[in-house]
Amino acid sequence: MEYDLIQLPNGIRVIQHHSTSPVSHACMIINAGARDEQEGHYGLAHFIEHLLFKQTEKRNTTQILNRLEAVGGDLNAYTTKEYTCVHASFLTPYLARALDLFEDLFFHSVFPESEMEKEKGVILDEMASYWDSPEEAIMDDFEDLLFQGHALGHNILGTVDDLKRLTKADIVNFIQRNYNTHEIVIGVTGDYSLKEVRGIANRILGKIPESRNRRYRQAPTQYGNHHAVIKKPINQAHYVMGGLAYDIHHEYKTGLLLLNNILGGMGMSSRLNLVVRERHGIAYTIESNYTPLSDTGLFHIYFGTDEEKADKARRLVGQQLKKMREQKLGVMQLYQAKKKFKGQIALGEENRLNLIITLAKSLLDYGSVQTLNEVFGKIDAVTADQLLAIANEIFADDRLSSLSFVPE
Repeated sequence: MEYDLIQLPNGIRVIQHHSTSPVSHACMIINAGARDEQEGHYGLAHFIEHLLFKQTEKRNTTQILNRLEAVGGDLNAYTTKEYTCVHASFLTPYLARALDLFEDLFFHSVFPESEMEKEKGVILDEMASYWDSPEEAIMDDFEDLLFQGHALGHNILGTVDDLKRLTKADIVNFIQRNYNTHEIVIGVTGDYSLKEVRGIANRILGKIPESRNRRYRQAPTQYGNHHAVIKKPINQAHYVMGGLAYDIHHEYKTGLLLLNNILGGMGMSSRLNLVVRERHGIAYTIESNYTPLSDTGLFHIYFGTDEEKADKARRLVGQQLKKMREQKLGVMQLYQAKKKFKGQIALGEENRLNLIITLAKSLLDYGSVQTLNEVFGKIDAVTADQLLAIANEIFADDRLSSLSFVPE
């Protein structure tokens, strides 16, 4: 995996990955998300992401949406707890058009009051849709439970009351506090020379004024375990359990990623899927996930099943966690787990939009990008003893919280 880095005078960094495909992809990621909101303004980062597409100093909504669609391109965005990302896919000749649009959206949006009120209605509909999807809602509610009292402990969409109260002044204040040119990364993959990308980036993005806003993020500590059961008008029971885990810089991060993949990661051959779904047939979806963040992490297991089967499913999950805490992987088991995980990572790089977003995030998080061989080297360095130690720490009963949605 080859790439080039460009540092603009204003602090914005550009990472370029060369491809011979006629289709190019680009992204612009800002290190600002839902965790950077102040109390009473929950949902603001996501609200801003919506409003970026509404009006700028030189374009109205139709012109923004047509800027890439008119040449067959695609434009989209998303918000997480820590990032705001706009990304685009387009044919090779239109890189300058895409980057010019990114610059316009992030630095020249005007946030008209009429569009703000209209978009609040759109997000209220998005909230309603989300509430109708318990398999999605339970994850955000679980994070609220786990991180209660902390900036990470609220839904990215915010609350109805907070959303209705948001003003243009709130938007301007959030941007001034959190949009730092030294924490902005542009990612580009396509058939371009380094000279081409540097020239376009300097011409379009180099004119953005430098900013060095100081922002303080407080890391969460390990909270006590919490357990809650909520009745809802649903047909199935939904269950999630988990706890705090390692941050992106932790020496055991790679080990937990591997351990999670063995337990309930990608594919149908994970331990949880083989036991709960294939052997006992009591859950259509069962999975585990580990999300490392800048100063903490989250591990969780989720399944949905008929209410009368939920207790059995929980027992089976508990048995697998106990097994991972007590039984060290054999040499062949560890070798096969590493081979599977490395193959999945390599296949994931075939999606070049996801690849360039991943590279941009890596540059934002670490200040550098790891090659595929470096990633594989870290996986190869994981030992069975490390996995056992990780399992005994992360899967310990006194670290795990749980949340259940059950039918009324």
